[in-house]
Amino acid sequence: MLDQVCLPKMYTPEQVASILQLSKNTVYDLIERGEILAKKIGRVYRIPQKSLSFALSGLDEDLYEAEKEDLKNLDVINKEMRRVRKSL
Repeated sequence: MLDQVCLPKMYTPEQVASILQLSKNTVYDLIERGEILAKKIGRVYRIPQKSLSFALSGLDEDLYEAEKEDLKNLDVINKEMRRVRKSL
């Protein structure tokens, strides 16, 4: 069943510390302050990959992707807006 589900990549605080070149304690502080979103499962934290994107960029990855898609369609949107304005 789990092999059919697309689960997000998860990291431990130790792995995140290594990725971000921070101490483990700093990562726990970031979690406590809400700068890195984490899920506590029992006594351990798991940090989704998207939380790291947010911590580094200040943007949720899904919002960033939606903005990129909007920018790709901007010419089409502007063209349609000009067409509609002409008809008014």
